Amino acid sequence: MPLDLDHCTVGEIAARLPGATDILRRYRIDFCCGGQRSLREACAQRDTDPARVIEELQRLATGMHTAVAPAEPTDLIEHILQRYHEVHRQQLPELIRLANKVEAVHAGHALVPAGLAQHLQTMQAELLAHMEKEEQVLFPLLAAGGSPMARFPIGVMRQEHDMHAAQLRRLHELTHDLTLPEDACHTWRALYRTLQQFVDDLMQHIHLENNVLFPRFEAA
Repeated sequence: MPLDLDHCTVGEIAARLPGATDILRRYRIDFCCGGQRSLREACAQRDTDPARVIEELQRLATGMHTAVAPAEPTDLIEHILQRYHEVHRQQLPELIRLANKVEAVHAGHALVPAGLAQHLQTMQAELLAHMEKEEQVLFPLLAAGGSPMARFPIGVMRQEHDMHAAQLRRLHELTHDLTLPEDACHTWRALYRTLQQFVDDLMQHIHLENNVLFPRFEAA
């Protein structure tokens, strides 16, 4: 059945329309923690014309079938663990190292992301603790078929996802929306390129949990 873009939530669009996340990211529309809003509500928050976004999504949907999430929750959980949990553990130490170097070398530059390294260290500590709780408590519970008890840890994870989304917004503020100065050195460019990948990965990670994995057990 074709997606009704006027009535679907942003999370549904991201989950069911292949390639939609690229469009939503380009318009800075939050489809992970803000996935329960309608597309028009999300566009209004970003002061974006919803007609433009809908037009792009409709072009994308032409001739496409909607994407089906993995049939087995255990497969999706394993994908999240390998593609996102392990990748975040590799990304953050390097990002912190690069941010410290850029802040030290370019301390007097008008566009230096002052405070970014400390912010990333905070994100690292909180994200590692969050992933540990999923790996030790929630994911084994879901992989075993879930239970009414799963609603509480899922609710906690959703709250922490909201916190991660707020941290991503702060990251954009510190980096002036990842805007590089014309005279940026190779390290600065590598930092923002890697940061963009981290932001994209974390948003997709949260989206898969909030809008694909968790609803299967919340509705049970």
